[in-house]
Amino acid sequence: AQISDRRPAEMSGQSQRLNVVPTVTMLGVVKARLIGATRGHALLKKKSDALTVQFRAILKKIVATKESMGEAMRTSFLTLDEAIKTTNRRVNALENVVKPRLENTITYIKGELDELEREDFFRLKKIQGYKRREVERQMAAAKLFAEEQLAEDLALKRGVSIGGATNILVGGGDKDEDIIF
Repeated sequence: AQISDRRPAEMSGQSQRLNVVPTVTMLGVVKARLIGATRGHALLKKKSDALTVQFRAILKKIVATKESMGEAMRTSFLTLDEAIKTTNRRVNALENVVKPRLENTITYIKGELDELEREDFFRLKKIQGYKRREVERQMAAAKLFAEEQLAEDLALKRGVSIGGATNILVGGGDKDEDIIF
């Protein structure tokens, strides 16, 4: 449907109409829609009337049954009412007490787990730092030992023992009479 703004609905005297371009084709389309709407209205009206008749018949049966059942209906009603109240209390308890408590517990647990994870991460970093320092210390000790071994080998090739040479200088217990100082 094409829309036209030539004349507002208020000026033409019609307060409710479709805003369309007035052509022969559009007239045929709108008439077809009117026929369909009229048929649908008639069918729905018949269905509504039939349902109203059925409703009134059922209502009469309910009234007759109610009068015959009397106290049994009242008891059933009160039992049902109590069951509804109990169910509503449970729903409210779940909504206002249990769910918030569980949600708060979940938040608390997540926070604690995050804290434990941070502590483990910190502990791991401390251990890695300690291991790194220990490896560096061992590497330095190995390097020093290798240097000492190299110096010892050099000294032995020259005919002097490094250990013996230091013992002579440090020894002090055995005085050599040839040495003055």
